Amino acid sequence: MLAGVVSISAAAVLSFGLLGKMVDRMVSLSVGILLSTSLLHALPTAFEGHADPRALFATLLAGLLGFFLLEKMAVLRHSHHYEGDGHHHEHGHDAHEAGKSGWMILMGDGLHNFTDGILIAAAFLADPSLGIIAAVAIIAHEIPQEIGDFIVLLNAGFSRARAYVYNLLCSLMAVAGGLLGYFTLEQATDWIPYVLVFAASGFIYIAVSDLMPQMQRRATLRETIPQVLLIALGVAIVLFLTGGDHAHAH
Repeated sequence: MLAGVVSISAAAVLSFGLLGKMVDRMVSLSVGILLSTSLLHALPTAFEGHADPRALFATLLAGLLGFFLLEKMAVLRHSHHYEGDGHHHEHGHDAHEAGKSGWMILMGDGLHNFTDGILIAAAFLADPSLGIIAAVAIIAHEIPQEIGDFIVLLNAGFSRARAYVYNLLCSLMAVAGGLLGYFTLEQATDWIPYVLVFAASGFIYIAVSDLMPQMQRRATLRETIPQVLLIALGVAIVLFLTGGDHAHAH
């Protein structure tokens, strides 16, 4: 619930004047958090169990390909671009995009949030500190997405209150996913390593296929230095919250 409410509330209160800059900053921070959560915490925790490493790598491969196919079918995500984001869209771009897929945006977010809830539950069952990290990572990568959603809905004619309420309702799907994941995975703990690997594949896919290409479009040294520093800050946050030690996971 916190992951959904925080990301949606942050998107709702950000001013339009700072919107583009804030998205850029959140993208860089998200990359550091997502990659370090996946590669330094979630995957090591999954491989510390008794699951077959080949099966876990197969799950990682299936997850990456699955997220690619979902994105191709426009189920998982949609365009995060909007007027004023520096991409020189024509006037009326947002209304046009929202007119075609405004409700699909909400449906896609609901599905995405449901999956996030399951992943958070699996992470908490494996290790409470990993659960906290997973929730923080989800908040970090959801805020840029929710900003895009919020602006598109506003340009589609939604009032601020209506856009916020609909997004908030979608975020409650994470609670449903969390409850389902908790009560299902608790009875099937052998599946937790596989769900963790699947979660890691999602974080890696989002970072590498969506967020990092956005950062590559800003290639000057002046723009690159803050990106690198914010990525490092994201890694540092994960290391700090996990203690940089996996011994407790045994």
